Amino acid sequence: MYLGIDLGTSGVKATLIDEAQRVLRSETARLAVQRPHPNWSEQDPADWIAATRKAVGALARSHGLKGVRGIGLSGQMHGAVTLDGAGQVIRPAILWNDTRAHAEAAELDAAPEIRRLSGNIVFPGFTAPKLVWMSRHEPDLFARTKTVLLPKDYLRFWLTGERVSEMSDASGTSWLDVAARDWSEPLLSASGMSRSQMPALVEGSEVSGHLRAELAQEWGIEGSVVVAGGAGDNAATAIGAGTVTEGQGFVSLGTSGVVFAASDRFLPAPETAVHAFCHAIPQTWHQMGVILSASAALEWLAGVLREKPADLTSHLGALRGPGTVLFLPYLAGERTPHNDAAAKGLLAGLTPTTDRAALTRAVLEGVTYALADNLTALRLAGARLDALLALGGGARSDYWLKLIATVLDLPVVVPVGGDYGAAFGAARLAMMADTGAKPKEICLMPEIASEILPDRSMTQAFADGRSRFRALYPASRG
Repeated sequence: MYLGIDLGTSGVKATLIDEAQRVLRSETARLAVQRPHPNWSEQDPADWIAATRKAVGALARSHGLKGVRGIGLSGQMHGAVTLDGAGQVIRPAILWNDTRAHAEAAELDAAPEIRRLSGNIVFPGFTAPKLVWMSRHEPDLFARTKTVLLPKDYLRFWLTGERVSEMSDASGTSWLDVAARDWSEPLLSASGMSRSQMPALVEGSEVSGHLRAELAQEWGIEGSVVVAGGAGDNAATAIGAGTVTEGQGFVSLGTSGVVFAASDRFLPAPETAVHAFCHAIPQTWHQMGVILSASAALEWLAGVLREKPADLTSHLGALRGPGTVLFLPYLAGERTPHNDAAAKGLLAGLTPTTDRAALTRAVLEGVTYALADNLTALRLAGARLDALLALGGGARSDYWLKLIATVLDLPVVVPVGGDYGAAFGAARLAMMADTGAKPKEICLMPEIASEILPDRSMTQAFADGRSRFRALYPASRG
């Protein structure tokens, strides 16, 4: 058996699979985010350990973990966990959606060698600007920092005692030479860091360490257990979905939204605000466009209307042309294509007859137009996509998937019911680390339940709607 642990922002999910990659059971433990100041987002790493203990402990009680041979890790990216010389956490972890370091990010990004070496814009949520912010605003804490770990890699430190990261997650720090798959001395120096403060690097499908004996005993696991390098959350999702070769991609409708394209080449195009990162398997890269509010936008509307998100979308019926109400989904700023932490959400075109259905359609259309902007940016960056696999909670809405297929003008394929997320992908990486199996043997695509084709009769109407959507962007900064 193999165990995948996904450290998300809202919870830790532990998924157990067997040697045939059948999901045996999953357990989740919730997490909360602290926001002590505007634009701040933090968590205590001790809460991650407690949640992991809770989720894995529940698996041990409900199913038993005696035969586990490997553990894989996935997690929220870009977070900064700072440790002192004794390996103790110095301050709460600064998370991916924390934008306090926007000025520091802009300063780093202005140096030409940063984009050249990292292949990416320095976004405010990335790790490097967080440490520059610490050096300016918390100099005593910065001076004590001997190691910086990403969130899932702190879990690894607790599980194994090893300070190790892997290529996909390290790509989002602005410290990795993504083409060379190694830490970059010039990138580290630009933010006042050194290689000695970085963890070792492995590929996601390689062994990074072994589970500590006391934890194996606590969970009833016998024998030596390898811990794989693992992956950042989106790369782990791609492993779970079998998205590992050129031309394959997915659209993820989670809290954030992602259009993901696998590649056998490193294709940086930072001017597009597309992320060009290492994949979790050797000699493979990926590109992705990221919007910060996808299902989160629908959840916002549901909260305002005191409804459940699923109830808002279930009564929409057949796909209709674009409505007169426009919605910009920049509730938490935006990454691709704008790289604008100051952008705000916006509703426009309201009339006395605007009802719940019209607002719901506007939100779905606004998020979909933003995803189309991401697809355009990906294509400008050289990505090739033949179809998109639909993943995430929002993919349960047939209306939304038909809208996405039509606006993006790409077939959307829907997998049969099952768990193909980051925890499942992490478990697959554990299997590869333990057995030495090749990715093409393990990372199979799920069985497809249906294919949703674009409705070409609405192509022009939605193209016009997207033009109106794009014209509103300057107002969102007001």
